[in-house]
Amino acid sequence: MTDLRKLGNSDLQVFPLSLGGNVFGWTADEAESFAVLDAYAAAGGNFIDTADVYSEWAPGNKGGESETIIGRWTAARGNRSDIIVATKVGQHSDYKGLAPATIKAGAEESLRRLGSDYIDLYYTHFDDPTVPVEDIITALDQLVKEGKVRAIAASNITGERLAASLAFSESEGLARYVALQPHYNLVSRDTYEGPLRDTVAEYGLSAVPYWALASGFLTGKYRPGTPVDSARAEGAGKYLESERGLRVLAALDKIAEAHEAEVASVALAWLAAQPTVVAPIASARTTAQLPALLAGVELDLTAEELAELTAASA
Repeated sequence: MTDLRKLGNSDLQVFPLSLGGNVFGWTADEAESFAVLDAYAAAGGNFIDTADVYSEWAPGNKGGESETIIGRWTAARGNRSDIIVATKVGQHSDYKGLAPATIKAGAEESLRRLGSDYIDLYYTHFDDPTVPVEDIITALDQLVKEGKVRAIAASNITGERLAASLAFSESEGLARYVALQPHYNLVSRDTYEGPLRDTVAEYGLSAVPYWALASGFLTGKYRPGTPVDSARAEGAGKYLESERGLRVLAALDKIAEAHEAEVASVALAWLAAQPTVVAPIASARTTAQLPALLAGVELDLTAEELAELTAASA
């Protein structure tokens, strides 16, 4: 049984791999989504990541499809109290930005779709520099006081705004961020390492990185001259055009072979071993994609292997 990890200074205990819900209602229909969720939970997984905007971008969708499917699944399985559901506010077309009224209204809609009277972890999806951090934190604190949100977190925010938010929470005795969701993986390190990671470490937050597999590039299925049928192929393919991308692939291949493991498992194991990281986020469109993600949780890389990957990705 995999040990759960504490999220920041909250009482949330999470599985060290967060299941990304961006595919639910997009590239995975409801039946496929239920199958993936069942398999993840059967493996001990309890930490599901979604957002109110998932998957508004898909033709015919309005946003909220992912939350709705997760809500139906927890209702059907009767397991809501066993699952840590993280969702986000600020990007849905009807609830754009982080004005206090928007945060409140967005939360109510997320609760309705999730069929729940609380959200375990509530993220600001993208920072909104037009709104003072004091107003954002006060609005989030109100949701916590009302029992609608258990803990709060941020994503896509600068180190300066994050530090200002945390300082305000501490000075006023209000709810404070317990986690940060940064863009971070083997081929995108400068999006987190540096001042942002320093702030997370200083305040004892937990990092829950998104795009942990670089839109699928770090699964190893993208190779020079090999077309891939995926909704995300264009984004992942760009990494093949860089020397670093090819160096990282070569290092991943070598280490994966030594462990008789999948490339994706090695990439996730490297990320999970980085300072401040508690649970990388990865999504599975089918149950067949899940074992490689879950294997990353159990894979112990040596100090030499971690160093080799770090050097290849520099």
